[in-house]
Amino acid sequence: MTSLHERIRSDIESRILEGELQPGDRLPIEHDLMEQYECSRMTVNKAISALAAAGLVQRRRKAGTFVAVPSAHAMVLDIPDLANEVRGRGQTYRYRLLHREICDAGKVDDSLEIEGDVLWTVGVHLADGEPFAHESRAVSLTAVPEIDDTVFDPEGPGTWLLRHVPWTEAETHITATGAVDSAAQYLKVPENTPCLCVIRRTWRAGEHITAVRQLFLGDSYSLVARFGASQQ
Repeated sequence: MTSLHERIRSDIESRILEGELQPGDRLPIEHDLMEQYECSRMTVNKAISALAAAGLVQRRRKAGTFVAVPSAHAMVLDIPDLANEVRGRGQTYRYRLLHREICDAGKVDDSLEIEGDVLWTVGVHLADGEPFAHESRAVSLTAVPEIDDTVFDPEGPGTWLLRHVPWTEAETHITATGAVDSAAQYLKVPENTPCLCVIRRTWRAGEHITAVRQLFLGDSYSLVARFGASQQ
């Protein structure tokens, strides 16, 4: 069960990462947070300390706590929610789970580069019943223990993570490749059919959250990136 201070930290973190709280904005004072969550000052202080340690907020003596201003601008490639993208095109989305296992990271795809105990899932993303992407994903059970009890139907683990586990850092590697073995089988295409391979890893305050390898059919993926100081 998630502790109260973790829930407070997660709530505020989500508001920051989703842009509801902007750099320089002041957080509610401790007394207001104590009333909102019906908890002690120690619990609130523990949550704020965790946010400060992650670099998301700055405490200023006698002034309060403020959302941290990024020290440098960075190029950002957004992480898409495939379920929303498919539905936005007027199609029916579904995630078909092919394999689910709790295991050591050493057992999963080498390309995922994650460590420790993980929830490993393999599945296919469908639009109007037809497959358009094959996915292999590992989620750290140290960072996200609650995912162990989550059911992925009709939406996949990626959608669940985007809605419940904010990230602070991401790395995306994109290459062209051919579909082989079971990926080709579940995508219903011949071996070596051209595909776009997206390997992505995310972290929250330095803690590895997930690593995923997605294989998209060549005509099923559109890459759009916006660069600048912030995303609107």
